[in-house]
Amino acid sequence: MDSAQLLPLTDAFGGRRVVVLGDLVADEFVYGRVARVSREAPVLILEYDSTEIVPGGAGNAANNVAALGGAATLVSVVGGDEPGRRVVAALHRRVDSRHMVRTGAPTPIKTRILAGGVHSAKQQVVRIDRAVARGIDPKTRKAVERAALAAVRRADAVLVSDYGSGLATPRLVRALTVHLRRAGRPVPILVDTRHRLLDYTGLAISTPNQSEVEQALGLRIGDNLRLLERAGREILERTRMQAVLVTRGSHGMSLFLPTAPTVHIPIFGTESIVDVTGAGDTVVSTVALALAAGGSFEAAARLANYAGGLVVMKRGTATVSGDELRAAIRAHG
Repeated sequence: MDSAQLLPLTDAFGGRRVVVLGDLVADEFVYGRVARVSREAPVLILEYDSTEIVPGGAGNAANNVAALGGAATLVSVVGGDEPGRRVVAALHRRVDSRHMVRTGAPTPIKTRILAGGVHSAKQQVVRIDRAVARGIDPKTRKAVERAALAAVRRADAVLVSDYGSGLATPRLVRALTVHLRRAGRPVPILVDTRHRLLDYTGLAISTPNQSEVEQALGLRIGDNLRLLERAGREILERTRMQAVLVTRGSHGMSLFLPTAPTVHIPIFGTESIVDVTGAGDTVVSTVALALAAGGSFEAAARLANYAGGLVVMKRGTATVSGDELRAAIRAHG
């Protein structure tokens, strides 16, 4: 599949609306310069430089949809605290946040401390998670369900970003599926989940990474392609998905379809990865837009491979623009 087939699909991203349902996280990056080693303990002392807060989780997925040229509607929960306000303010202008549910609970924060010298790249040394695993109270859950049912009426695709808080559930996704079918809008529904890979069934596609597949099936795949084939086919059969796209880091991606041979896609770019933070969000967002624009699963996977290869060369929670994606396709297609 060459650039002549992929480029027109990226041009069709404009005007496609993807509803992103899932967990919004505030990704906080604290940057510092290494000053010395502490005399109190064998740890580095950092001189503080700056702090950045950007949307993570479903927010990052929505921002990627918008950066690629589509329009995103974000259905999630956000706190009224300062991190929540900053995250909402950092959403892309083509992200519709009117269906978000405001709550008095604190906004989940993932704080990454990055350290480096004057002439060296800053590296992550520790991560601190706050309020990430909180549950969802019944009142908030009902409000999210109402918001989701209203939002999908105008969707060309639905992207479920499940980071494990309990906001996105198989039950809610089944309700959305029924709602869309009754409305005569059987749009593709995609799921990116870290904890419930086998619980979401009958959808268009799931996009687990290899470690998530290993965790779901209780096995170790490593570089064993025969075991990967067996695992991918088992996920496909047990979830009754139309397709399963397994991301494999430096080994690229593998696309499993029920009635076709597995498509192994080599990694795009270099194996010298800068940062994988949020790369899965970029991959599933690209797949969602490609399917919304009428592309095949293979075309969507190949575009996602380009986008994933671009975003891991950026530091922090990042996005890929439509221009960047097209330039990569032209250069290597």
